[in-house]
Amino acid sequence: MEPYDFPLVAAVLAISAAVGLLATLLKQPLIVAFIGVGILVGPAGAGWVEAEGTVELLARLGIAVLLFLVGLRLDLHLVRTTGPIALATGLGQVLFTSVIGFLIALALGMDTVTALYVAVALTFSSTIIIVKLLSDKRELEQLHGRIAVGFLIVQDIVVVLVMIALTAFGQRAGDGGGMGAEIALVFAKGLGLLAGVAALTRYVLPGLLHRVARSQELLLLFGVAYAVSVAALSEWLGFSSEVGAFLAGVSLAGTPYRDAMGARLVSLRDFLLLFFFLELGARLEFTDAGTQIAEALVLSAFVLVGNPLIVVVIMVAMRYPVRVGFLAGLTVAQISEFSLILAALGYSLGHITGATVSLITVVGLVTIGGSTYLILYSHQIYGRLERWLSRFERTGARHADLADAHHDADIVLYGLGRFGGLLADRLSRAGHRVLAVDYDPHRVARNDRAGVTAVFGSAEDAHFLESLPLARARCVVSAIPVADTNRALLHGLRHHGYRGVTAVTAHNRRDAEHLRAEGVDLVIEPFAAAASDAAAALDGLLRD
Repeated sequence: MEPYDFPLVAAVLAISAAVGLLATLLKQPLIVAFIGVGILVGPAGAGWVEAEGTVELLARLGIAVLLFLVGLRLDLHLVRTTGPIALATGLGQVLFTSVIGFLIALALGMDTVTALYVAVALTFSSTIIIVKLLSDKRELEQLHGRIAVGFLIVQDIVVVLVMIALTAFGQRAGDGGGMGAEIALVFAKGLGLLAGVAALTRYVLPGLLHRVARSQELLLLFGVAYAVSVAALSEWLGFSSEVGAFLAGVSLAGTPYRDAMGARLVSLRDFLLLFFFLELGARLEFTDAGTQIAEALVLSAFVLVGNPLIVVVIMVAMRYPVRVGFLAGLTVAQISEFSLILAALGYSLGHITGATVSLITVVGLVTIGGSTYLILYSHQIYGRLERWLSRFERTGARHADLADAHHDADIVLYGLGRFGGLLADRLSRAGHRVLAVDYDPHRVARNDRAGVTAVFGSAEDAHFLESLPLARARCVVSAIPVADTNRALLHGLRHHGYRGVTAVTAHNRRDAEHLRAEGVDLVIEPFAAAASDAAAALDGLLRD
């Protein structure tokens, strides 16, 4: 595609819209549809589009805006709680996948260098695809979403180091200390980048944003310009543009303008990301794919099953609920666009052949397509596997945590989010003793409400109910607006013979009706209640 071939751009957009509509009617993910369009119009298909020029530029802008929005929503206080698990999971998954993948590649008859490249290519997951899917499902703010973003950032840092090591290995000039010096320089640049962004956050951005925010159009332009500028600086320093855009968002996360800026950038993000998926499809090459189907399927199966498995094992070992580990683990069931870049780098250095590049490409297509469905239907998949996965739940530590809790609590409340936290405040002020249960350790640690004891636990953990003071509790309340979670809690309560009052939360009428059919004493509908109160208040003002 020529830089100014406007009719061709229009044709590609029209095809994307038509294929997207068809995918929507067939209830298929748009990401898979757009990658398919990229293959159709790319070098492997009609040859209209190449992964460079206009499409590449718009794709890079889309990536910068996406990661900027992720950083913009980040609560810096969460780093203290999700940092250790993100680091352990990110590094553990990289180590496991690279070692086992290397052994599988050797078993498939590859030589050592080729097996090493294939193993490393299988290791990294696509930050862009995962964040887009979690954002569409509104799960970025949930615990498994925040942990997933954390270990994806860890992976991105490892990618940079691997790229540097391979380049230094391929171009070494004879002195053994060249690679170490290169890596030390990268760490120095990284510290400089962090220091520079921190200085901007503290001394420049607050005053500058106050002036920029006087115009909403200028605020939007500033957000894009700032995200792209820090992303470009990060790339110039040897890091990925994703890391820079993410840091740009983090630096504005504490400002009062982040919500207004984020709301205006969402539509722009969705449009520009279309070109990322088109570019990804156009980048795929299938020169020797026909002879590599068996190898590609073996490696794809390993990525789709092995990567999520190691995440679940690590998170359960660190005493997170199996459900959280499973949902976070499914996000790494694909290889990254960085894997294709890594393969191209290895090919340019003469380390691997075009056949290996083609093999990695096929694995990328299979795993990206497969993992998209896994992430979109993650809760349904967990529901099917729960009876087997629940056996691995480690409840001992959480039961011990309750030893010091107020076992004379008369209300057990599940969920300390926005609604649950306010509900706990109101109940405690009314004189009730509340035992609050939440599976987010950050919320549990931050609880300082008088009369409210917070403990770590999951509403879907039937074994956890054994440690609760159900014999004395007069009421069990769920402030979690997930119908499947509430049904699991109700089933567990019945199994343990609980006879007190039950109240659950629903965000829509259909869920509310289903829960009432389950025999719940009270279904709380926060949106409906808020709308009724607001309408009554407005009616009163109008009558006055």
